[in-house]
Amino acid sequence: MTPRVWAVVTLVGLVIAAAAVALLRVPWSAPSAPRADQLAALDTLPHDAVSQGRAFHAALRPGTYLSLALGLLVALLLGLTPAGSWLVEQAGRPFGGHWLARALLGGFAVTLVGEVVALPLAAWRQSILRRYGLSTQGWGGWTVDLLKGYAVGAVIGAIVLVGFFTITHFAPRWWWAWAAAGAAALAVLLTFVFPVLVEPVFNKFTPMPPGEQRTSLMNLAARDGVPVRDVLIADASRRTRAVNAYVSGLGPTRRIVVYDTLLEKAPPDEVEAVVAHELGHAKDGDVLTGTLLGALGAAAAVCVLYLLGSWSALLRLARVDSIAEPRAIALLLAVATVGGLLAGPAQSLVTRRIEARADEHALALTRNPAEFEAMQGRLSLVNLGDPDPNPVEQFLFGTHPTAVERMAAARAWARAHP
Repeated sequence: MTPRVWAVVTLVGLVIAAAAVALLRVPWSAPSAPRADQLAALDTLPHDAVSQGRAFHAALRPGTYLSLALGLLVALLLGLTPAGSWLVEQAGRPFGGHWLARALLGGFAVTLVGEVVALPLAAWRQSILRRYGLSTQGWGGWTVDLLKGYAVGAVIGAIVLVGFFTITHFAPRWWWAWAAAGAAALAVLLTFVFPVLVEPVFNKFTPMPPGEQRTSLMNLAARDGVPVRDVLIADASRRTRAVNAYVSGLGPTRRIVVYDTLLEKAPPDEVEAVVAHELGHAKDGDVLTGTLLGALGAAAAVCVLYLLGSWSALLRLARVDSIAEPRAIALLLAVATVGGLLAGPAQSLVTRRIEARADEHALALTRNPAEFEAMQGRLSLVNLGDPDPNPVEQFLFGTHPTAVERMAAARAWARAHP
């Protein structure tokens, strides 16, 4: 069989494998919380706080949609016109147009255009966060974090660009197979190294001192059968007033991470409810599920890119001869941007179902639905969330059940377990 036929067969196999992982590991049958319970839960929240959360999201909404539109527009203008290939050529010219220089510097140049266009909207978003009191950062701290994000993105991007175009250069016929394997391996690797190498760039983590709170959280994990290495406190207060906690890492890198803001604003029982939810992700292997889906999706995306490489009309628009050459970087990013927007609602649906299962796990582990409901209300109010958002926006962007859905789920659980 030709490489193209093998690519089609591989793509079909990857899609089937991803569908099997989703069917077997994502909880699709969980019932939705009764709407009557949702409305009753909404009535328990302070109306002025709910109004403030809705006003906050209304202020963010124009910038959010404009950022999506501008990102797509820039990607298409660079990827589907000669502008992108020209920019890559200019970036590599000081090094004699070497393919590696064009791959690395050209990729940075194309990405930089998008970042510069998006920068005013990012600053606008930060100004809204500061106006509503959710951000505790000054502009200096915000700029430092922004530069850190660029640096981390540059390192990961350099690895991807150099790896991808090295493969296409030395394996021009079967590059898609090697690149697909490399993309899957990178997705798995990042799961392990992100909590150890990347998270400390943005936050300082200190072990929770011995005491009743730490003992209760470690006992909670032990009772749940989830081994954790430590309980860490993240200094989130230096940039935000939002509260949160999470379980990070796999195997030997797994640890419970609690925001210092959560410890400050929530009573111990509510902290346990948050951590119990996060332990649910570890108990059910949700990180593994996400890693598997990410790895299979990355490999499938490489196969799709290879198959698109035979679409001559697309190549003519970008003025490139092959989708596997460095001059096609902008075209690759344009395809990735469109694919990401199309896949977004499906990804949100998967994460909502997984988050709902973790909620149920937390209720079963703590057997304290009243504290769970109180915790969900606090999370929504302190984080300036909209507890009952527009259904269309929830479908498109909601990665968690709404606050009132989660509060109603606690009430339904309490009725089922008197």
